[in-house]
Amino acid sequence: MELPKDPVMLYSVINLKLRDFYADLDALCEDLDLDRAELEQALSAAGFRYDADTNRFL
Repeated sequence: MELPKDPVMLYSVINLKLRDFYADLDALCEDLDLDRAELEQALSAAGFRYDADTNRFL
């Protein structure tokens, strides 16, 4: 799956997928063959961090 390069669009797509399809970030990364550290780094650079309690980036 090709993810958006723009961090705000990436944030939106990932949160939608987490909300609708995945129990947690690990499940999303495994299913989509994404490197969790790289994904978190890309979103962190834009000011977002993963919150496991709510299963979304804030």
